[in-house]
Amino acid sequence: MNTKLVKIETKKTIALVAHDNMKQALATWALMHKVELAKHELCATGTTGFLLEKTLSLPIHKYVSGPLGGDQQIGAKISEGEIDMLIFFWDPFEPMPHDPDVKALLRIAAVWNVPVACNQASADFILHSSLMTQEYERPIPDYESYMSARK
Repeated sequence: MNTKLVKIETKKTIALVAHDNMKQALATWALMHKVELAKHELCATGTTGFLLEKTLSLPIHKYVSGPLGGDQQIGAKISEGEIDMLIFFWDPFEPMPHDPDVKALLRIAAVWNVPVACNQASADFILHSSLMTQEYERPIPDYESYMSARK
């Protein structure tokens, strides 16, 4: 598939997601980086969003809980170009009943070339990258060209 470049603005939209056993770790990480996160738009799945909003005292756009479809809602927003980055603290030791949703979310993030952090170290590296404070052009699938060729 052909690609095209899309611009990510200086102010990013960051999706924050965490499995139950990782919610406190994400909240602790987010609190350590509150100043940096406050410069961006934040969204999260339901329960995680409520915890982060309480912890950070920052506005968080909350989707429904992950098992109820929140992972899918965030995936849809990624494919619509409305989310620039995914920070997803997932629990590698605990099987989740909605694992197919999680896999779909990670797949969509990969398809649309969205940066993904799955633990504190990768989140630190992304958040402290020089690219966080500037515009960035990322290649994404050129869906319009793909559809035109299929007509």
